[in-house]
Amino acid sequence: MRPMGAIQAAEGDFPFKLTDDEWKARLDPAAYDVLRHEGTERPFTSPLNDEKRAGTFLCAGCDQPLFASETKYDSGTGWPSFYTFIDGALGTSVDNTLFMQRVEVHCSNCGGHQGHVFEDGPQPTGLRYCINGVALKFVAA
Repeated sequence: MRPMGAIQAAEGDFPFKLTDDEWKARLDPAAYDVLRHEGTERPFTSPLNDEKRAGTFLCAGCDQPLFASETKYDSGTGWPSFYTFIDGALGTSVDNTLFMQRVEVHCSNCGGHQGHVFEDGPQPTGLRYCINGVALKFVAA
């Protein structure tokens, strides 16, 4: 995990806005670190890795629907993975940390960091949205 305060959530004018104190009150510390400071949870720690029911994965920060359960798959990486997202739900930015360039994905409603997208996923998209479980909530159908 990165130190608290090191990096802020995606920059931009997002529809859902809270002050930093309001985010701290709304989120548990792990979700706050990931969503608001682009932290990363330890792999294989999220109960959502094993979630197989029909439903929708929402942003843990603002409850915006992000992923449909039928797009989830086991990538073996230790984080919930999806091959696509609900149209309009995510935005991207370039992440140059860790001495490499990656594509960061964030909630388009609140700017909360979700994870990264990679080009090693299954068909039909060939993409792997590697998402921090603490950045998500699951709602069964």
